[in-house]
Amino acid sequence: MIDPVTTEIIRCALLQAAEDMNTTLIRSSYTPVIYEAKDCAVALLDREHQVLGQSSGLPIFLGNLEVCTRETERLYGRQVWREGDVWVLNDSYIGGTHLNDVTVYGPIFADGELAGFAASRAHWLDVGSKDPGGSMDSTSIFQEGLRLGPVKIYEGGRPCRDLHEVIARNVRFPHATLGDMRAQVACAMTGQRRLSEIVARWGVETVMAARDEIFAQTERLERHAIAAIPDGVYTAGGHLDNDGITLERPLPVNVTVTVAGERIAVDLTDCADQASGPVNCGAAQAVAAVRVAYKLLVSGEVPLNGGSFRPLEVVTRPGSMLAARSPAACQYYYSHLGLLIDLVVKALAPVLPERAAAASYGDSLIVQFTGTDPRTGKMYVSQEATVGGWGAWEGGDGESALINNVNGSLRDMPIEVLETLFPVRVTRYAMRPGTGGAGQWRGGNGVVREYEFLGDTSLSLWFERSVTPAWGLAGGGAGAPPRVVLNPGTAGERAMLKVNALPVSAGDVLRCESGGGGGYGPPDRRAPSAHAEDVAQGMVGES
Repeated sequence: MIDPVTTEIIRCALLQAAEDMNTTLIRSSYTPVIYEAKDCAVALLDREHQVLGQSSGLPIFLGNLEVCTRETERLYGRQVWREGDVWVLNDSYIGGTHLNDVTVYGPIFADGELAGFAASRAHWLDVGSKDPGGSMDSTSIFQEGLRLGPVKIYEGGRPCRDLHEVIARNVRFPHATLGDMRAQVACAMTGQRRLSEIVARWGVETVMAARDEIFAQTERLERHAIAAIPDGVYTAGGHLDNDGITLERPLPVNVTVTVAGERIAVDLTDCADQASGPVNCGAAQAVAAVRVAYKLLVSGEVPLNGGSFRPLEVVTRPGSMLAARSPAACQYYYSHLGLLIDLVVKALAPVLPERAAAASYGDSLIVQFTGTDPRTGKMYVSQEATVGGWGAWEGGDGESALINNVNGSLRDMPIEVLETLFPVRVTRYAMRPGTGGAGQWRGGNGVVREYEFLGDTSLSLWFERSVTPAWGLAGGGAGAPPRVVLNPGTAGERAMLKVNALPVSAGDVLRCESGGGGGYGPPDRRAPSAHAEDVAQGMVGES
């Protein structure tokens, strides 16, 4: 038996250890996609691969990093773990994400015994795909870059230089890529030190007793939250715009949520087969997306750990878009996951009206451009996500200009950083008024971001949710879909949402407009004072 005060101290120590790991990664990284946008997440695991602490970061990696350590052990056996070793993995069908999301992890030993694992996942700017940074039109995993199973990058504390050489020769930016890799190694070493210090202070038996109590407390809270939901079967469905290849064919995503007592099951088998284009993901990421929706809706106030998802079951169908198999392309694996999160909320909204929000704009809305910087003569890749409008809920308007729920702590690129690092000028960055859905509480607005290119550039775009824009709830209206125009107001004006490696010239202008969130409740019930404030703040108007 362990006392509650010691349990709480150890709980906070484990959570802080994960935050220290995250800080190490961000401060040590070489590329702005990590140190500015913070496209990363870390976790501290116990020796059974259960989460002891996970830092703030991308929610889509929620309870997902342990998949990599489990698979390594399944392939090579428990005896494979050695002190000072660090491993790397980015296989889309194991970790679930695209190849750019690279997981680096290592075992932690205390007094010669395996005590746990430290893991991080971060977006590498380039992994050698057919197009710099990543391709919007890939049809095979083999077009998307270097694919690594579980392999060592450090052994006994020493770098595996042969693998470092393989990585360096297969990416376009070897210096920055290996720098980010070493930042993740430093992150793992920070986790090793922190957990070792915690074990040294309290002893392994006390730490494990605290872990068991923390997991048990969490599981009880989760089951209590689920038990408050009426038993039943709840469904919702929507569509991705397309797979980026066959542009006229929307792809269905349907969810069935079954609540029975203290357990909840989410069935994802009724969705499109794995697609030709890069909208597929490994099953691990579909599970992670459902976990995000679950935490958003059911138990967001309960901290994440190894007891969090014991009452939750997720069923996928191998060979589907949400549980793809080789050689399915996976570069834009998150588009259907953002939709999936909103659909789980929509399915349960009738029985959790006080917790459910209308849909958000939902997608990362990627803007990527690459070329040779005329100022330096060096190759560059800029890739950034776009913020947009979130859905309203009972009692509050949706947030405007917020990153999508897949990305969490990720940030859009500051204009000053973008203009300093790349040959581009941001000529406009503003709210897109009137794009939030109408309602008693209105949806949040999207944004307008306009770029002028200062050199010849290869442009790629991935904008989603025009077929199924952000829906409203309880009588609220839908948000506006996104739109993108190249050279607006000119004779050569071109509207598009997805494009790969489109040549554009110095002086060309790109206007990107993100979608708004759905409204909540009948619009005619909106308070006149709230409407007057919307007008005064410029939140309503032509979209």
